[in-house]
Amino acid sequence: MVIRSDLPGFTSGEARRALDGLPRSGEYEVVVKPLRFRRRPHLAARCEFEDRRIVLQVPEPFRPFKELVFHSARRKRGAGMQFAWLSENVSFRSRREVLRFLYCHEWMHWYLYEVLRKRSAAETACDRFALANFRRRVVLPADANAALRRTRLWEGQNATRSQRPA
Repeated sequence: MVIRSDLPGFTSGEARRALDGLPRSGEYEVVVKPLRFRRRPHLAARCEFEDRRIVLQVPEPFRPFKELVFHSARRKRGAGMQFAWLSENVSFRSRREVLRFLYCHEWMHWYLYEVLRKRSAAETACDRFALANFRRRVVLPADANAALRRTRLWEGQNATRSQRPA
């Protein structure tokens, strides 16, 4: 797997060390790019299946931030399709944590599309996998199946119910 960094002051070797222990995405190239933001840092990445590339964008300039991650939903009783979203507020203290979270999330899209041959638009499953694994030293493809089964792997039981923003 080729890892390239276009982030000023962050080499490809540093990116490779940050992603060490995470599952590999086959022949896909991983590109680390800066993310310019206006008001506050946030998470942004994409998996480009046609170009066989995963793009991870790190907020620049980097400063620690928190992001609300929606990892599950339950249907509300009553008429219509309404959901109660489960979320966790995650602190990102370093570029390494941001890279690992984004890579886990995008790797799950890759895994769904390339390995399982399913639709890759399972955002809550991808967030659940990333949330459970981005701080672990070693992550295996078998961990992805637990996220698909909605097995709660992480220890923090402080998920909050909230309405997902429109």
